[in-house]
Amino acid sequence: MAQSSRISMLAVIAVGLALGSAPARAANPYPTPEIVDYVLGCMASVGNDRIAMLKCSCSIDQVAQRLPFSEYEKAETALSMQKGGAPGGRIGVFRDPPEIKAAIKELRDAQAEASRQCSG
Repeated sequence: MAQSSRISMLAVIAVGLALGSAPARAANPYPTPEIVDYVLGCMASVGNDRIAMLKCSCSIDQVAQRLPFSEYEKAETALSMQKGGAPGGRIGVFRDPPEIKAAIKELRDAQAEASRQCSG
């Protein structure tokens, strides 16, 4: 096969792959680093194999369908601050407000439903 034909074929394949991944990006409105972080954390808790990866990626897709990213981010930030402590020891700021409690509850509920949906 001539060099130019090979390059053309590779270009067609690359465009096809790029177009094929566009619906996947549209299906999950969360930023890619957040998705990867979620999947890696999930896999660390359930197993580091392909089955765990599929379940965990399904889980973040389900969570994203239920929660807007701003709500997910609020809950994850509060949980992170609760785990690592807040600056100046003011952890109550990330634990006590009703809107923080509600955001964390909504995330936990979304994760529980995702676990049920993705366990098959």
